[in-house]
Amino acid sequence: MALIYYITSVQFEDGAIALLPQECEKAGIRRPLIVSDPGVRAAGVLDRALQALGGLPHAVFDQTPSNPTEAGVRAAVAAYRAGGCDGLVAVGGGSSIDLAKGVAIAATHEGPLKTYATIEGGSPKIGAHVAPLIAVPTTAGTGSEVARGAIVIVDDGRKLGFHSWHLVPKTAICDPGLTLGLPPGLTAATGMDAIAHCMETFMAPAVNPPADGIALDGLERGWSHIERATRDGSDRAARWAMMSASMQGAMAFQKGLGCVHSLSHSLGGVDPRLHHGTLNAMFLPAVVRFNAEADSVRRERRLERMAHAMGLPPGGDPADTVADAITAMNARLGLPTGLAAMGVTPALFERVIDGAMADHCHKTNPRLATRDDYRRMLDAAM
Repeated sequence: MALIYYITSVQFEDGAIALLPQECEKAGIRRPLIVSDPGVRAAGVLDRALQALGGLPHAVFDQTPSNPTEAGVRAAVAAYRAGGCDGLVAVGGGSSIDLAKGVAIAATHEGPLKTYATIEGGSPKIGAHVAPLIAVPTTAGTGSEVARGAIVIVDDGRKLGFHSWHLVPKTAICDPGLTLGLPPGLTAATGMDAIAHCMETFMAPAVNPPADGIALDGLERGWSHIERATRDGSDRAARWAMMSASMQGAMAFQKGLGCVHSLSHSLGGVDPRLHHGTLNAMFLPAVVRFNAEADSVRRERRLERMAHAMGLPPGGDPADTVADAITAMNARLGLPTGLAAMGVTPALFERVIDGAMADHCHKTNPRLATRDDYRRMLDAAM
């Protein structure tokens, strides 16, 4: 049976940050913990959110690491309790939103955070009494503001997924104006993250035609605007389109992801310094080629349909057409030429493969990968 569920309340417009107090009231949040990171604070975006709160009492945790960790969750829970908070407002990229989801669990549930991880059988243990969350994305990449999942590096070093419909933010406040002036490198990396989400969830085999349509439309918007947004940080139309592509990719997450994310999650756990969106961009060409042999991908002409959404010329092998276009786009955006340029060595491969085989995205790829398949994908991404 196909589950088709859409999803939460979204306020999507320039200036939507002004709606923060009314959305807190609707969610029953009277004293939020604002979860953010040093970069958002330094850019002045956190101050804009705090000003929008007006006189609403609040506490602030602005030390989210670039890849959220269980230690970071504990520190934020301490701030939540010390501030007498009753809800959360995440202001930042996917890291801040995912960390806030970890806090929503840990502040209201007993035991270590890994107890609630998807691959540990923890999803059913996440109850409706999680702390309510409002998400205010400041990048256009992860789409975590409309997703039921979070990715956190737990104390044993694994980068694990936590999934529950109870973790979906009560409201997503998507204000493209908050992304104006985002540095080119971060715009490119987060933008390719959004594009990878649209592509990988479209290739996933689960039956969900609305999600397919949303993913394809998001791919078209993201692909046609990412260079503009990267080149000119003040291009409002491009920023609007990229934020929409990011949101749409995450709206389609319920179909599942695949080998791109299995590898990115695992390698990001092995080396937390590596940016998740950049890793997705590196792995995407190899995974597109691998997925070309999947029955569902061939039968439903999914690569041809993606190529059409990307505006690529028809003819030839669609897997090569799409994969080569991604590689060329990465180069035009100034992203690394491969994993080796990011400091990754083959010595890490076996650990990465171990994690990929255990990742929650492994089994939702349209073609089940073996260890040798993952090794070939890693080689191709170097």
